Amino acid sequence: MRLGRRLGIGALAVGLLLTPGTPALAGNGPAYKDSWRPVKVRVADLLSRMSLDDKLGQMMQAERLGVKSPADVTTGRLGSLLSGGSSQPTPNTPVTWADMYDGFQKAALATPLGIPLIYGVDAVHGHNGLYGATVFPHNIGLGATRDPRLVEKIGRATAEEVSGTGIDWDFAPCLCVARNDRWGRTYESFGEVPQLATQMTSIITGLQGTALNRPGSVMATAKHYVGDGGTTGGVNEGNTEISEQELRTIHLPPFKAAVQRGVGSVMISYSSWNSVKLHANSYLINDVLKKELGFSGIVVSDYNGVDKIDGKSGFTPDEVEAAVNAGIDMVMVPYEWQKFIDTLRSLVEQGRVPMSRIDDANRRILTKKFELGLFEHPLTDRRFLATIGSKPHRDLARQAVRESQVLLKNEGHVLPLSKRGSKIFVAGKNADDLGNQSGGWTVGWQGTSGPVIPGTTILQGIEQKSSAVTYAKDGTGIDKSYDVAVAVVGETPYAEGKGDRPQGMGLDATDLATLQKLKDSGVPTVVVLVSGRQLDIAAQLPDWAGLVESWLPGSEGQGVADVLFGDYHPTGKLPVTWMRSADQQPINAGDGKPALFPFGFGLRYPHRPW
Repeated sequence: MRLGRRLGIGALAVGLLLTPGTPALAGNGPAYKDSWRPVKVRVADLLSRMSLDDKLGQMMQAERLGVKSPADVTTGRLGSLLSGGSSQPTPNTPVTWADMYDGFQKAALATPLGIPLIYGVDAVHGHNGLYGATVFPHNIGLGATRDPRLVEKIGRATAEEVSGTGIDWDFAPCLCVARNDRWGRTYESFGEVPQLATQMTSIITGLQGTALNRPGSVMATAKHYVGDGGTTGGVNEGNTEISEQELRTIHLPPFKAAVQRGVGSVMISYSSWNSVKLHANSYLINDVLKKELGFSGIVVSDYNGVDKIDGKSGFTPDEVEAAVNAGIDMVMVPYEWQKFIDTLRSLVEQGRVPMSRIDDANRRILTKKFELGLFEHPLTDRRFLATIGSKPHRDLARQAVRESQVLLKNEGHVLPLSKRGSKIFVAGKNADDLGNQSGGWTVGWQGTSGPVIPGTTILQGIEQKSSAVTYAKDGTGIDKSYDVAVAVVGETPYAEGKGDRPQGMGLDATDLATLQKLKDSGVPTVVVLVSGRQLDIAAQLPDWAGLVESWLPGSEGQGVADVLFGDYHPTGKLPVTWMRSADQQPINAGDGKPALFPFGFGLRYPHRPW
């Protein structure tokens, strides 16, 4: 028998699941319960036994807070649950997650046909909703590494930590090509050119492993299909007003690569293409994604995405009809899933949504559940609990931080810093703040400043390298006795929507005041920018001796210090074009606009200091 990704469930499985010693079930029971049969045969057999209620339930993905109890999963015959960005169990521990998952899964197995759940989370830079998980740099930093093999390893590490809590499905990676850096999701992009996102689809291989039913594998999601990084003005959920040729040249290639890698699911974008909502765009989903690219997995909506088609609150039968017929297989309806089921049932009975479309959606969903091994091993494989926040994973994250650092200015070779005989003054609101250096999607959708996760701040990393360090958040106390000042400044956490910057893109008043104190002291200043995108800093740049873009490094701040002190050379390259001023947005490689730093720019140290 094939080795499943999960452990069996003992007595609970009687009548539902095979045991390792069970021979092929020819004549002994339903074909769909026979793990020796081809997946296609099992799917066809199960589909033939399902009622319309069973099929509609399989197409629903509810927020776990949107079900009153696990019993709702049984009565609603729900096919999927998710934990949204701020939906963590209490206490937020690995075992609590696993117990929660298993409770819901047992409820799914109590349905007449015993079809297991598939459970999704947005593990976009590690298992970031779980306290204690390894938090990797956000995608923009990974794009700066230019290291697809490293990114594949990060996918594997993330999958192991996610698997340890029972979760089967990761809503990652984001394969958007960010073309306007005012967009609040810029940090979720690997960069501004399709080649970068295409290279980094290696993370899908890491997440899904050699087979979905192998231990430690989870189903990946290519999102958000398609063009969400190209909206006019960088407006979140906005309108991408470009030709089909540009859509195909800039935004489609990473999704084509993801399909070629066998990605299990594709999530549809909230945005529009030339004023048509993607959630209702049959041409791009049915014709391009499913037929032309040959995608055979699950097309899933975004959170309440169907409700956004007409721009009004509350989904309508017309919206449901448009979305399902456009090719969406599983619908993320966090709270009103019962109303959605009732609406879809009426549409099927009226002939507005053909039964063939319902069957196709179910066929895709069930195929992935069989491929994941959920029918044989539905409960959490707790062997992977030990990987969560483990030293090997944190070491990998630290490597990713090192490789993502981009050295942009190094006047008078102020860097690398000296570990001996040099007095170092550290300032800035992001120097000693794990929440700020991790950004959004960190134990909460929008993220939070402060000690929200375990890890090492950038300041702590610096202090580990040198004993001659003084820290004052606002720069108070600096004087000419110091050899160098390190200012760790930049953005504070945000996610989609709240992160859009339609106006200025410069440093805030707090940062500018801190930097002014350092400038007034006359001490050479190295600025470390912690940010989800490049910032408008051209006016301040002449005041700085050094500049390092650190992006959003996550839980392992020592990786920043490793480069600042020269233990490792800076090797990162800009995944974006750095503007001279915000009014240049959008600015991208090849558009002829004069840049402060061009795409691909990144300095090196002149020689090793040892």
